[in-house]
Amino acid sequence: MSDAVLTVSGLHVDYVVNDVQQHAVRGVDLVLGRGEVLALVGESGSGKTTTAQAATGLLAANGRISAGSVHLGDLDVTKWNDRQFAAVRGIRIGWIPQDPGGSLNPVKRIGDSVAEVLRVHKWKDKNARRRHVIELLDRVGIPEPDLRARQYPHELSGGMKQRVLIASAIALEPDLLIADEATSALDVTVQKTILDLIDELRSESGTAVLMVTHDLAVAADRSDRIVVLQRGRVQEQGNTRSVLAAPSSEYTRQLLRDAPALAVTGRRPVRETVELLESRIDEPAITVRSLTREFSRGRKQAPLRAVDDVSFTVARGTTHAIVGESGSGKTTTARIIMGFQAPTAGTAIVAGHDVTELDKASRRAFRRDVQMVYQNPFSSLDPRQRIEAIVAEPLRNYGLGSTAEIATTVKTMIDRVALPASVLGRTPRELSGGQRQRVAIARALILRPSVVVLDEAVSALDVTVQAQILELLEELQRELGVTYLFISHDLSVVRHIAHTVSVLSRGRVVESGVTEQVFADPQDEYTISLIEAIPGGVWAAEHHLTRSTSHAGTSHADTSHHATGTPNRIGAST
Repeated sequence: MSDAVLTVSGLHVDYVVNDVQQHAVRGVDLVLGRGEVLALVGESGSGKTTTAQAATGLLAANGRISAGSVHLGDLDVTKWNDRQFAAVRGIRIGWIPQDPGGSLNPVKRIGDSVAEVLRVHKWKDKNARRRHVIELLDRVGIPEPDLRARQYPHELSGGMKQRVLIASAIALEPDLLIADEATSALDVTVQKTILDLIDELRSESGTAVLMVTHDLAVAADRSDRIVVLQRGRVQEQGNTRSVLAAPSSEYTRQLLRDAPALAVTGRRPVRETVELLESRIDEPAITVRSLTREFSRGRKQAPLRAVDDVSFTVARGTTHAIVGESGSGKTTTARIIMGFQAPTAGTAIVAGHDVTELDKASRRAFRRDVQMVYQNPFSSLDPRQRIEAIVAEPLRNYGLGSTAEIATTVKTMIDRVALPASVLGRTPRELSGGQRQRVAIARALILRPSVVVLDEAVSALDVTVQAQILELLEELQRELGVTYLFISHDLSVVRHIAHTVSVLSRGRVVESGVTEQVFADPQDEYTISLIEAIPGGVWAAEHHLTRSTSHAGTSHADTSHHATGTPNRIGAST
């Protein structure tokens, strides 16, 4: 390709860990042309990020290119040092990292962070730098850019901070823009906005985009070509639509099967869900009524109402999802239900406990009946403890069994979450992300709770591990009859796992009911906007897969007589 911006030939990358050489990338070839979007996809550990880092001089200190070559345009950069790469970063290469929170200096103003790349590349005029920063912030869709430029990172939302990083990455209109899981932690509407922005910039300036992602739906909609990596090797590559329509690799076919946004199988039949809910209408595991939570903003401002008159009911042994954008009230609602925050008004009865009236004794009983699984298992697991001690701890805290009995129960639970017994002697840092999340689930279920709250519990996992965890949760629900409250910004996952759903916007429930009904026939404009923002829609349309397709031939019309109106449908009444 004569207009190639990035050419990688026979790339091999090795890491040295504890004096042992590990092969991370083996023989990768790719070419990225001007104005083109190339998606690097694969599971965690497949070599996606390592390939991108090797191409841009950002490998960790223990990593090295052991064979092959990397060219930026006509420049052979294979053996360049950091000083040489520093001269082209910002001008030839822009990088958008995954975590905006960890990528912005917390004590530096936003404007100064964006201006840094200009200062490094000899923009000496402070006024010129400031004007360009304001133009950049405005270009990436940040309102009141002059004000935002004077603020600090903690004053901005996650989506805002990600836009700031984009502004920094495009400040000097680089030839190559690398987006490393740049939207994976964002809700669907913010994700769409960011992806639209990147696409707009590509179209305007001809910037080539290397999109590193585990999200096949994003790759399907947004890339021209795709490279599928597994264990550091290319499984296949080519035109995105051609590869996904007829993958030659079994690995790619598995990724497609595991990607919830691209699959129409596995959705819960509406009729079956309605029948289940009707059979358990008198057996609620969670009953929330008129829940409200206000936060003070000082004497001169009215309080912020984060949760506003929220009501829903969750039947025993079912899964209810709470969805909405960042700031919609999802997490605050979950924290009230867990007893971590007191509501300003309203009630929440969870597993027979009124969470608004918990004293010391009842709180202990409540913690036995209601457990939580967090987004980041590494931060919720004691890094000093062995897995056996972590999983056993709840049993020991409640005095449930002798040492031998506890050991047997732990082994049984570890087996139930599909982990080998060998993990019991390891620490969390010795496990993969998927394995750590299984440990967190095992610990949550060891007390056989009635209710488990899952707060973005699968959002950080790649599609294959995510599919395994979701299957595990459904299997455990069937076996143990546990009720799940599923907090998520990933609507594709929600559609597959949840029996019922509540859609929150600015603290209020705007729509609720049987999940497949809500997705197939949304009534509220906000819900419609969320569903339209789910990635994979372009690919699905091209393959005649509609978002309104119901499972097993059951349509919304088949069950419309069960609905109780909008926003309230059966199973999530207010």
